[in-house]
Amino acid sequence: MVFMNRKALTRKKKERILGFVLVLPVIFLIALVIIYPIVYNFRMSFYKVALNPARPNVFTGWNNYVKLLTDSEFYIVLLTTILFVAVSVTSSTSLGLIVALLFNRRFPLRGIARSLILLSYVTPMISLVYVWRYMFNPVYGVVNYVLVDKIRLFSQIPAWFDHKVWAFVMVVVFDTWRLFPYAFMMFLAALQTIDESLGEAAEIDGAGAWSKFRYIIIPEIQPVIVSVVTLRMIWNFYKFDDIYLLTQQVPVLGVYLYKTAFASNDFGLASAITVIMFIIVMSLVFVLRKAVFRKNEA
Repeated sequence: MVFMNRKALTRKKKERILGFVLVLPVIFLIALVIIYPIVYNFRMSFYKVALNPARPNVFTGWNNYVKLLTDSEFYIVLLTTILFVAVSVTSSTSLGLIVALLFNRRFPLRGIARSLILLSYVTPMISLVYVWRYMFNPVYGVVNYVLVDKIRLFSQIPAWFDHKVWAFVMVVVFDTWRLFPYAFMMFLAALQTIDESLGEAAEIDGAGAWSKFRYIIIPEIQPVIVSVVTLRMIWNFYKFDDIYLLTQQVPVLGVYLYKTAFASNDFGLASAITVIMFIIVMSLVFVLRKAVFRKNEA
């Protein structure tokens, strides 16, 4: 009996060792690709990084963080980024949910219509940016031709990408239009998993469309909503490429970081910016998830 127990323990021990050996390459890859860059970036934020690789970096302690947190421009950029994230994530998520609800029913050519919805999401971003800049061109843009010359909504052509307010609006509209298909796909997949009998039972009890949406659909797809909002919030907080290509009038953290690193060549300060961004994003994600879980427990 004792021998059999020892044999069983030996077998379990071998299985644990085998499992660890199989997982070890993944652990190494994660450490190499994710953990090492984070640690290296954090370390670099305490140095004045020399552009010449032959010269040593100079340790400056907390100077980069002090310089960043006492810079008034940083707070303007941070507030602009938070406003952009709040508006763009809300609008794209809401639009994605509305379109998913409309497409979650049978109608002719439904498959083709769903494919067309995804075009803005799968098309290369650089192509979309230049198409938009062409459409809103002040000389030959079709949008200005329609809004100013035909329906006369504006008396003169707005500076779509050169005025701070209009540029912010255009960036939000572009981001919403381009990325709402992601929310649409996630919500449509979640809606198709809801048991139809729930809606039928609610209709028998006299529930209307709003009641079914509030008490059946939203609770059923709430985990998906939280996931979509969380991911979109993270992506938009680090947004750089399309904003930088569309306009220079929307100072978000991604653009601010790029200019600090590659225009000012201050890689130590740029590293400090990324550390602050990481702390802010992780704090927002933690607060969001905790609020949702607390609501579910209640």
